[in-house]
Amino acid sequence: MAKFALAADNPSSRCRTRGSRVASSRMRLTTLVWLLGGASALSAQSVPPPLPAPPLVVPAQPIGRWTPVPELPGMGRAVDTATVAARRRALARAIRSGIVLIPAAHERSIERDHAQDSDFRQSNTFFYFTQLETHDAWLVLTVAADTGHTTLFLEPRDTSEERWTGIQLGPDSVAASLSGIPDIVTGDSLAERFSALAAAKGGGPVFLPLDDATADEQRNVQAAFAGQEVRDLGPVADSLRLVKDAGELKRLQTAIDITVQGLKAVMRAARPGMWEYQLEAVLEGTFRANGADRVGFPSFVGSGPNGTTLHYDANRRQTRAGELVAVDAGAEWGQYTADVTRTFPVSGRFTARQKAVYDLVLATQRAAFDSVRPGVRLRDIDALARRYMKQHSGKLCGKLSCDVYFVHGLSHWLGMDVHDPGDVGAPFAPGMVLTIEPGIYLPAESLGIRIEDDVVVTATGAAWLTDGAPRTTEAIEQLMSCPSCP
Repeated sequence: MAKFALAADNPSSRCRTRGSRVASSRMRLTTLVWLLGGASALSAQSVPPPLPAPPLVVPAQPIGRWTPVPELPGMGRAVDTATVAARRRALARAIRSGIVLIPAAHERSIERDHAQDSDFRQSNTFFYFTQLETHDAWLVLTVAADTGHTTLFLEPRDTSEERWTGIQLGPDSVAASLSGIPDIVTGDSLAERFSALAAAKGGGPVFLPLDDATADEQRNVQAAFAGQEVRDLGPVADSLRLVKDAGELKRLQTAIDITVQGLKAVMRAARPGMWEYQLEAVLEGTFRANGADRVGFPSFVGSGPNGTTLHYDANRRQTRAGELVAVDAGAEWGQYTADVTRTFPVSGRFTARQKAVYDLVLATQRAAFDSVRPGVRLRDIDALARRYMKQHSGKLCGKLSCDVYFVHGLSHWLGMDVHDPGDVGAPFAPGMVLTIEPGIYLPAESLGIRIEDDVVVTATGAAWLTDGAPRTTEAIEQLMSCPSCP
């Protein structure tokens, strides 16, 4: 997913990640019926209907398959108790002393909030330190001398409500065993605990993730700890999230592998006359068929002129022969999202003009990838990519060099958010995950090309996480000419 601002222009990526993220939206699969039964042409269309697309492939062994824990709400993936305990210890060392209050996300009302969508998605901060998908809970850490005591506050189970919305996690021994947190307390006693902590005083500041806490929660904390300093936990938590551990990389790779299968399915299915929303249905149907939880952000499927709009997600236009289609998408799995873009010819073959522009974008991406190594920064590879594109554009983009038409940032962090928070000026270190996504957009020609891949920084350089998605014009044409090929 392209960023509008350059990395060098922003001291932190937090300000643009939270509000723009729409990961909790359910996949728009209203057109999936078309996939299963074939598309019927609308009588008023002037363009001949496309040939039927291949049926949705439902694998016997989905990429994202897992065995749910029956007692856990949400997707029910088992908590890696050792990992989340290590993260909480790292948080204690980072703040040294104080009180950490982390609220869980709240369940949404299907009648009041989102009539079309009641999907629950946990807040990233709460999930990072617990891996629990339970709503209306609080994680409280009291930290002194770099060590902390953890308490988890859970609402009592409501068995009548469970008949409507599914299993809940209550304050009992089951929750203690599954979460790895021995001190489980009923949420009814939260106000009392806040009062006791406030009365103790002298324990350092109070930390609260302001982006995750509702206005009421912030007011309640301010009132309970009146006279004490309340700080935003966000920057501290974000700094810990910047370098991914082995479990995070595994979740990211699963999300990416699912996304790659979706993109390949779209390329196999594409043919002139298909509607963008039909391509979207192929993409997102493949995501779900492979075990994705949801999309990490709305899928962008832009054909022809729409491919020059960076974040186009209406997906309402009918494709035409000879055009390119840009698909920018990411499946989410285990709270982590992929972010991959491929641009391909709907007719299956690039024109000479399209190939020339595409190859410059691809070479620019390769030059940027080759420069990734520990100690380098986002702004360094951004500048290198623009310099490379300018030096190699020739007359390809007319009187101006092609870098003028590269109108967004080259990279952003990736993780639980598609634009994961973190200091964009931080030097690369092993375990950091970023995108590399150069593009050239020529609206006068209805020609937009973006190639986006996800990479992880290693000890000596970087590794592609998205290598399974065809990247060269030759590989794309080969896949599109052989729908049955793997």
